[in-house]
Amino acid sequence: MSIIKRKTTNKIYIADIPIGGDSLIAVQSMTNTDTEDIDASIKQIEELESAGCEIIRVAIPGKSSIKAFSEIKSNVKIPIIADIHFDHNLAISAADAGADGLRINPGNIGSINKVKLIVDAAKANSIPIRVGVNSGSLEKDIFKKYNGITPEAMVESALRHIQNIESMNFYNMKVSIKSSNVLKTIEAYRLLSSKTNYPLHVGVTEAGTLYSGTVKSSIGIGVLLSEGIGDTIRVSLTRDPVEEIKVAYEILKALGLRQRGPEIVSCPKCGRCKINLYEIVDQVEKALINFEDPIKIAIMGCIVNGPGEAKEADIGIAGGDGKGILFKKGKLVKKFPQDKLVNVLLNELL
Repeated sequence: MSIIKRKTTNKIYIADIPIGGDSLIAVQSMTNTDTEDIDASIKQIEELESAGCEIIRVAIPGKSSIKAFSEIKSNVKIPIIADIHFDHNLAISAADAGADGLRINPGNIGSINKVKLIVDAAKANSIPIRVGVNSGSLEKDIFKKYNGITPEAMVESALRHIQNIESMNFYNMKVSIKSSNVLKTIEAYRLLSSKTNYPLHVGVTEAGTLYSGTVKSSIGIGVLLSEGIGDTIRVSLTRDPVEEIKVAYEILKALGLRQRGPEIVSCPKCGRCKINLYEIVDQVEKALINFEDPIKIAIMGCIVNGPGEAKEADIGIAGGDGKGILFKKGKLVKKFPQDKLVNVLLNELL
């Protein structure tokens, strides 16, 4: 159970998924398929949903994408957000095509009148808008005022857009304010959180590859969540987006904010280890990819120290010198040949 005290923000809904207030932190991702490849997009969305994704964003790059978006939406159950840049007409069409929400960056949509037309479409379809501000899209006057991209500049931009939309009597919003710079992202969200009660979508944009992106996202998102800031998250990786979902839940599990699927603890291996620990961990992790129970599993490389070091685990295995053991809460349950380690553990779980 987490000891983190989250900030209570306004609650909105993406279809039936609550965001903000006392709701669980929602996990999001985005398709990287060609939206007009309907079958591929649906397949990826189903894979993401199976992995635990709760809200999915789909890019609408042009008019020809609207029909495909509508067909995709009618063939999946998960809430779909239409991602729009530059063309306000695409946002209006997406709203009318059944989008559960719109993601826009008002800074690149154009005039305030064009933004109002999007707001009117959101009102008519009773869907929320995510106001997304990125460090690379600051208005020229704000960029000049702060002599570059700063957290303060990003926040001023976000607040300007929020106030403009509020003047249209629209409050069904969540806000994101991302940068690829981890420290700027953290400071910007801290400042924004102190100035608004709208729910915040948190992430580090363009975080990078599996390794560097995971590290940057874990630090940026993790620090903010640990301070109670954030209502929904997306880990951005240059990778199969299913990997984003895995990392997102690991961040949430590490902070005690959500538990989905097993937590695997394993030793880093040392000279005492006489088993192929890396291979065993990989086999177990792959076998439990869709296992949803929040159980703590230990996989240890030493039968002497393993159970003691991992006594907080619900269940675990350890091996060495041809022998394997199964233990629960640090207590020995059975012994067996070392080559049965994975099978014994999985038979207990599945």
